[in-house]
Amino acid sequence: MKYSIVHDSRAGARRYNQDRVGYWSTGESLLMVVADGMGGHQNGEIAAQLALDHLAESFKRDAKPKLVNPDLFLFRSIGRVHVMLEQQARKLGLPETPRTVIVACVVQNGYAYWSHIGDSRLYLVRKGRVLARTRDHTRVQQLIDRGRIREEAVATHPERNKVLQCLGGSKPPRLAPASSARLVKGDILLLCSDGLWGPLAQRQLLHALITKDLEPAVAELVALAETRAGPECDNVSVVAMAWGEGELAPADEPHTLPFHELPTDVQDLAAIDADFMKMTDEEIERAIAEIRSALRKHSGPR
Repeated sequence: MKYSIVHDSRAGARRYNQDRVGYWSTGESLLMVVADGMGGHQNGEIAAQLALDHLAESFKRDAKPKLVNPDLFLFRSIGRVHVMLEQQARKLGLPETPRTVIVACVVQNGYAYWSHIGDSRLYLVRKGRVLARTRDHTRVQQLIDRGRIREEAVATHPERNKVLQCLGGSKPPRLAPASSARLVKGDILLLCSDGLWGPLAQRQLLHALITKDLEPAVAELVALAETRAGPECDNVSVVAMAWGEGELAPADEPHTLPFHELPTDVQDLAAIDADFMKMTDEEIERAIAEIRSALRKHSGPR
């Protein structure tokens, strides 16, 4: 695989950094992760680190040299983090379960597969346009979807920090099949915490990525986010990859609907329960198949 990759993580104006970022690769597969430990709860950095460690260990175990099923890998690995956090809290006698949001992406066979919980984002940028973007699991995103507020109002809205789904929360997160897209040469995948995207307008993000090489572009965006956020600056974290392959992947790779296009009742079918760790891969695959069947019912022929 041909690609360049850049990552950065800074504390911003906070006393310490609760974000965790990382990437791991073989000759045929790449995993990128950003986990943003939730600062409104205790031990957010523990949650983020556990999430990062678990996905890394799972990738190193399963990518031999590539994943058999990237969709299943993300669904299973992220879901199990939630249960592991509950177990860790009980083991350490913590008053509440550490919490984190997460975004993760696998690149394999010329495709990107991604999944997220919370308000850390993935952007797929192609030729100066945002081709795909995760949709936040937040109160303000609900208001945008209902036409109550505009996207530009997110940064100043009083409920901008209200996250509706996370790992380690009182309710299991709703997991959906991974979204996917075929990559073409020059595509940029950018995963980031809200400390990066929150203070920036989308045009600022695109301008840096269009006018500069990846490393100076990411450095400019991180610095700009810190400057614009000022004394309220959250932790700022990002991992970005520029795809360098010239050929497209085979056309028979599976297509997955982006999460933000999933109907509400389809999302509800993906809810996991406290017995997730006991589920076999076959049981998880059946759950994914059920969700896909519901998708076909709603979307019809594509």
